[in-house]
Amino acid sequence: MNTNKIYAESIANEYSVKDASKVVALKKLDAKAKFPAYIFAYTFGIGWTLLLGVGMCLCMEVIGDESTSLFIIGIIIGILGIVGISINYPIYKKIKTSGMKKYASDIIRLANDIAKEE
Repeated sequence: MNTNKIYAESIANEYSVKDASKVVALKKLDAKAKFPAYIFAYTFGIGWTLLLGVGMCLCMEVIGDESTSLFIIGIIIGILGIVGISINYPIYKKIKTSGMKKYASDIIRLANDIAKEE
């Protein structure tokens, strides 16, 4: 395998004129397939992380008074936050996979069209 040839081809490919409309359409389809999963993961993760933080603040008596009941509630809230954070990634992967399946045929067709032109 000639790595110099592969490197030269990859650089030449960067400078070659591409059909911008198809490449842009391919990038947009790819983003459209993955965007809902990204939005979900960030909002879900931030929400559960904030909940974990509230639980920690209750346990460390940063908020609330020094009662045992608030300490126990803080532990429960913290555990719920940890559980929510833990399930974030598997849910994200399912949403991303379903989005990719939804647009797979269009993306593959467009990618093959671009590959055949070069």
